[in-house]
Amino acid sequence: MTNSELRINMNKKLGPVPGVEVGDMFYFRFEMCLIGLHSQIMAGIDTMTAKFDNENDVVAVCIVSAGVYDNEDDDVDAIVYSGQGGSAGKDDQKLERGNLALERSLHRGTEIRVVRSAKDFTCQNGKIYIYDGIYKVHESWVDKGKAGFNVFKFKLLREAGQPEGIAMWRKTQKWIDNPSSRGSVIIPDISSGSENIPVCLVNDVDYEKGPSHFTYVTKVKYLSPINLIKPLHKCMCQNVCLPGDKNCLCAQQNGGDLPYSSNGLLVSRRPLIYECSGSCPCSVNCRNRVTQKGGKLKFEVFKTKDRGWGLRSWHPIRAGTFICEYTGEVMDKFRVYDYGEENEYIFQALTDGNTLKWNYIPQLLEELDVSQSSEAPKPLPFAINAKNMGNIARFMNHSCSPNVFWQPVQHDHGDEGYPHIMFFAIKHIPPMTELTYDYGLSKGDLGIDYSNGAGSRWTKKCLCGSSKCRGFFG
Repeated sequence: MTNSELRINMNKKLGPVPGVEVGDMFYFRFEMCLIGLHSQIMAGIDTMTAKFDNENDVVAVCIVSAGVYDNEDDDVDAIVYSGQGGSAGKDDQKLERGNLALERSLHRGTEIRVVRSAKDFTCQNGKIYIYDGIYKVHESWVDKGKAGFNVFKFKLLREAGQPEGIAMWRKTQKWIDNPSSRGSVIIPDISSGSENIPVCLVNDVDYEKGPSHFTYVTKVKYLSPINLIKPLHKCMCQNVCLPGDKNCLCAQQNGGDLPYSSNGLLVSRRPLIYECSGSCPCSVNCRNRVTQKGGKLKFEVFKTKDRGWGLRSWHPIRAGTFICEYTGEVMDKFRVYDYGEENEYIFQALTDGNTLKWNYIPQLLEELDVSQSSEAPKPLPFAINAKNMGNIARFMNHSCSPNVFWQPVQHDHGDEGYPHIMFFAIKHIPPMTELTYDYGLSKGDLGIDYSNGAGSRWTKKCLCGSSKCRGFFG
């Protein structure tokens, strides 16, 4: 992406960076570099030369507290940041480079972006970086480091009126360790033990005690017979399937490679994914067994201010992570119209073209017209009704700028017309961010004649609040 000049916000600036919100998280330092949040790949202090009253001065624009130095960051509204230099604690630090920039920022009263780190052992480096918003240097001094040499210290205070960043992260970590500490809980587990991890029901908005009654199920129910007898593919891998193995039938079914990375992340969206089935001799630890194992995140169903009930996670969610399956009663898509507009719990495989090529490399590198590339997903002949029975997926609301997309997956039968509908994260999703997907627009996919105007009753006003909101969906 760097070689292709696809970095953005390359001109340094003080204050917020366009497109970056407080609470956004990053798994690699270079992610921050690509978007212009922090241009230094290794150094913790990013600087620039700015003009103040016709005088040039060097100031800090962003700092990263990565837990390498003796920074004091227990306070969510303040941080004591250790300066750079000193040959890894072998001599005194000097008032130069980043240290000088922070000192001049104190003098000039300029805004500084602050990125904090948090432990996450699901990552290779054991940490995640969280953008915590705008701070200002309040004071500075020289102190003795652990090795006995002089170290510059800078105390930064967080500007008021910003959304929660690291504070939300630490709050949800406490809830994960002790779920009873989460307030406003109506039901500790709406799945009644059906899910691997309990799903709590929460209302911080009003006094409503919960959604209308439904039966919680973790698997789809087929109302019409499907060809379950047709076997799914079967590989002959004795331990685990390996990427690039030309003898692995599962890999060949997926276009010659496996759809998931070694840590279980979806590599890119595909028309249909084939996971290893029960007939495959490979172990349960095979990287091609992801969605069939169920979710591993701590979810809560919560009351929104204006869109009924919604879904969010206490855990951070990395892009490509499996979230959940859409369960309910599988029915012929031509019966959708019979249920009327009062049923808001029907999944239909409508077109959401913005994510059809998610993480598609030629598109990312702007090498190919997406409309003319690769194969399009096959129209699905069914819909899923989750009004009477379903799982957490029924609570995901629509958004014109979604953070989740649906992906057809096969793992237990060979009828390609009836795959499982699995949801994955489009991007990194911070804790307590509502999970949404694009309900789509195309009515023609349903195979119903709307020429008489009857289809207009399906169109709903969109309340997603996105800057790219279409104004309606359905």
